[in-house]
Amino acid sequence: MSEVTRRRLIGGAAAAGGAVVAAGLTPVAAAARAKLGEFGPVVVRRGDPRYEDLAVRRTNQRFRAEPEYFHVPGSTEQVVAAVNEAVRAGRRVTVRSGGHCYENFVGDGAQVVIDLCEMTEVYYDERRRAFAIEAGTTLMQAYRTLYFGWGVTIPGGQCGGVAAGGHIAGGGYGPLSRRDGLTIDYLEAVEVVVVDRSGRARAVVASRNPADPNHDLWWAHTGGGGGNFGIVTRYWMRDPAARGDDPGTLLPKPPATVLSGVAIWSWNGMTKESFRRLLGNYAGWHERNGVPGSPQASLFGSLLVPGRRPTAKPEDDPGGIVLPAQIDADVPDAERVLREHFSAVGEGVTPEAYVPAFERVPWYQAVRTLSLGAESESGRYKGKSAYLRKALTDEQADVAYDALSVAGEISSSGLLWLLSYGGQVNRRRPEETATAERQSVLKMIHLVSWGPDQDGVAHLEWVRQLHRRTFRATGGVPVPGGNCGGAYINYPDSDHADPEWNTSGVPWSTIYYGTNYARLQRVKARWDPRDIFRHALAVRAKDS
Repeated sequence: MSEVTRRRLIGGAAAAGGAVVAAGLTPVAAAARAKLGEFGPVVVRRGDPRYEDLAVRRTNQRFRAEPEYFHVPGSTEQVVAAVNEAVRAGRRVTVRSGGHCYENFVGDGAQVVIDLCEMTEVYYDERRRAFAIEAGTTLMQAYRTLYFGWGVTIPGGQCGGVAAGGHIAGGGYGPLSRRDGLTIDYLEAVEVVVVDRSGRARAVVASRNPADPNHDLWWAHTGGGGGNFGIVTRYWMRDPAARGDDPGTLLPKPPATVLSGVAIWSWNGMTKESFRRLLGNYAGWHERNGVPGSPQASLFGSLLVPGRRPTAKPEDDPGGIVLPAQIDADVPDAERVLREHFSAVGEGVTPEAYVPAFERVPWYQAVRTLSLGAESESGRYKGKSAYLRKALTDEQADVAYDALSVAGEISSSGLLWLLSYGGQVNRRRPEETATAERQSVLKMIHLVSWGPDQDGVAHLEWVRQLHRRTFRATGGVPVPGGNCGGAYINYPDSDHADPEWNTSGVPWSTIYYGTNYARLQRVKARWDPRDIFRHALAVRAKDS
């Protein structure tokens, strides 16, 4: 995430103030797919002008994938063929769907990268009575097709350029999750290209049905993370409580209209005591207002605490803390609920918040307005995450205040981000899905970004020390327990597996998967016995 993008994220938040398609592809899509595969699989090697475009197709510009070749499949069959070819040749193979990984899981040691950017179909599958979403589909593409085709959606993330492949496998959440749950709570089935002990690749469909012999592979993709068990080519989504075969009733319906607003607190006059109170109020509101079905459950916010900007004069604006929030405009007294939210967060905080007029916009327009696309997310950055079950302690809040309230060359490009969570997410038991953390009310991100003319060494040290000091009491990492619930695998941080930064004695696997890791290891042993699919935080069949 570039510094320009970081400013856009904060500034944008402040400014926010068809017919049913039968199973299979549409005629247009089928024609396009036939054209893609007309001359066989698309393989792009060095010297091909397309190689450079594929090499830079990622958001975190810290990393660059430079394999022997990229394989761009147009079908599951082509993925199977690509994996078979790579395995037979002894080449290390990785997969990319949207290119949003925080770490270098795609490029690290890869000799073949299978890029799913051309597998982007979304359609209703009559046979399965569920919506199929191919792994290369971006969330924005999925939202648009599901909504304008059938009036439904999935409770996925805000970043529209993120692709379904990794987002869903890691759990998936977004503005509707407090109301509707995680994205994977709607996962009906998944198609995965796996490699057996003999080295043969094949496509397997695993479903929610406990009687399905492949059910454990389905379970592993309800939060087990991407690049662990095989290559996901397609998901099928359906509400497990839905009945019948009317597509318009098989997934949640989004709000018709979204009411959005923003509260802004200046750094000028923000004392340490007020900062503690602000963070405590925000977490406390989420602890009190996570009951599924309540009007408050449809409210989603993200408290952004950017580093104070250097200023030439005391009266210049040093920037401020921004809380954009949105709610279903049709819930009873929506405007009152939103206004009371801002009041509760700002109670006893000085300076007082500036709250401009609220806005009402149609749902899809709101999604587009509040979303970041793949291009605007690009930059050099390092992110580190944690689940929060309750407020940060005063000591932890003081760490954030000390790091962000004083203007500095590096700290001014840092960010503490607290996102709404809980509600319907926490209705499921930890063992029901691979997403073990079902107690938290917030997600937290420590983030820093830097420009192409900077090496980032000092920036990495800054964010690592911020994270370490925040979790000083638990060895520098978010060990599950107390006010913390571990970390989110879709925000992977390889430092959690590094003894230099994790001195807790608790393995990284517990931080990300809790007590579900042992079952994930058994799934790994069954479906990827040769450990073909691996990365720095990959599930291992045996502890290593």
